[in-house]
Amino acid sequence: MKGKEWYQADDVAEEYDAKRFSRGGRLIDRREKQAVLDAVGPVEDRDVLEIACGTGRFTVMLAERGADIVGLDISDAMLAQGREKARQAGVDDRVEFMRGDAARLPFPDDHFDAVVAMRFFHLAPTPRKFMAEMARVSKEQVFFDTFNDFSTRVLYNRLLPMGSHLYGRDEVEELLDSADLELAGADHDFVLPYGFYRKIPDAMAGQFRKLDTAIGGSSLGEKLCSVTWWDARV
Repeated sequence: MKGKEWYQADDVAEEYDAKRFSRGGRLIDRREKQAVLDAVGPVEDRDVLEIACGTGRFTVMLAERGADIVGLDISDAMLAQGREKARQAGVDDRVEFMRGDAARLPFPDDHFDAVVAMRFFHLAPTPRKFMAEMARVSKEQVFFDTFNDFSTRVLYNRLLPMGSHLYGRDEVEELLDSADLELAGADHDFVLPYGFYRKIPDAMAGQFRKLDTAIGGSSLGEKLCSVTWWDARV
């Protein structure tokens, strides 16, 4: 099963977090959440939209910090996982999970203070349309990530169940220009790809992470890193 059908299957949603964020994947989860918090900053009483929210990892985290947040996704099964997460965290009064199409967001212009999209643009079939919609509904900020074309991710990219588009910096900058967004910052990380970390124990992942950050902090780091978090302003 491929593409959207694979993503929306009940069993995929039920196993999604366990497969990606157990073992060494815990390290990825912590780093991604920190990237979001560093970029979005204090969120108390801010209106935030997360598109492609999946099981609500970031949605619930931001709600716990006081954001009023909408999580939008195409998968009912993923949204059900997110709702249960919010209930268990005691933040379901601050979160609304909606099924919807990120290419046609059901919100007026300038509706949110910030719009976040994690693990989305590598799957986006029409990235310009999605970026334009994110920019339209945001008053201030758009934050998203990409997987990069000159990186170790190319070693297994074609084997992924939903495929994956890899981006170069020029392509991202053109995408931002097309939506009249201004790049405010970019944070590059993970020379060793996500797939590697998910295969090893958490304790071992920490040791490899030391090597990873050492290479990432060198002059080659930006070129070799497999993921970039992009912070843009409206």
